[in-house]
Amino acid sequence: MPRFVSPHYATLAAHAWTIGPNLRHRVLGRTAPSSEAWSTTLQDPDVGPVVLRGALRRERDSRVCVLVVHGLGGAIDRHYCIEAAHAAHAAGVSCLRIGLRGADRRGEDFYHAGLIADVAAALASPALADVEQLYVLGYSLGGHVTLRYALEPSDRRVRAIAAVCAPLDLELGAQLIDQPRSVLYRNHVLSGLNEIYAAVAQRRAVPTPVAQLKRARRIRDWDSLAVVRRYGFGTAENYYASMSVGPRLHELSVPSLLVQSQHDPMVPPWTYERHLQRTLPQLEVHSLASGGHVAFPHVRFGSALHAAPIAEHILSWLLQH
Repeated sequence: MPRFVSPHYATLAAHAWTIGPNLRHRVLGRTAPSSEAWSTTLQDPDVGPVVLRGALRRERDSRVCVLVVHGLGGAIDRHYCIEAAHAAHAAGVSCLRIGLRGADRRGEDFYHAGLIADVAAALASPALADVEQLYVLGYSLGGHVTLRYALEPSDRRVRAIAAVCAPLDLELGAQLIDQPRSVLYRNHVLSGLNEIYAAVAQRRAVPTPVAQLKRARRIRDWDSLAVVRRYGFGTAENYYASMSVGPRLHELSVPSLLVQSQHDPMVPPWTYERHLQRTLPQLEVHSLASGGHVAFPHVRFGSALHAAPIAEHILSWLLQH
């Protein structure tokens, strides 16, 4: 099991960019462009029918759609998902913001970091049957799921994918967030995960009693009691090792973009940079000196001549493929 002593990369500005946009969104409540409720049902081999829900905006005469995937413990109403929806609208392409199983607190199951069935089911849903070009944009853990999907995409219409602040190494990511100095972020994530799990427990049997799970104070412990038991990984270490996309980035089969923050307090470079130090023919990496976790000031990106929200730059990159 890899273990590293972590340098303190995060600056006060990076913490502000991680926390501030989330707080501002909760207060001001910016909404996405008008969308309609979306759902589809997939058959899970262990629990049976699982309903996925989200929000779909179809742009007039558009046969292009971007699928947006939220982060760990999050949902489709997070500030970065809303920003992505606005960027898609500005680009004139349709946008589907999906909640991974359980994220809407109404689901029959809960997801894990390597589960790509939900992305595949969303892309194959009847609502997107007439779409000719598909793109996938994932944030944080959703970025990890997106990259996992890009290893073996099941839909030939997928032209490219993008991941923002993705934890490429789940083992090192867990080590980081379980450190004492990450308690604020850890508690925030655990709160969302516990809500998802408790909602599932109201509908069916779960592997660990809710009261016991809520006593977990580390992500590793939560994963051991919930994910490992539900999905049969044996141990958290085996879960992280078998699902981490970092060692498999050379297997990406569609053009992929990775946007990371050099000072990200939740996914700092030391947790993933060793996986980027080789030839990765399908991956383009942009490491930004500003911003925090899944939030950035307006920046110039690539060959762009003007500063703009990161989601607009990412949509531009995707649509070039």
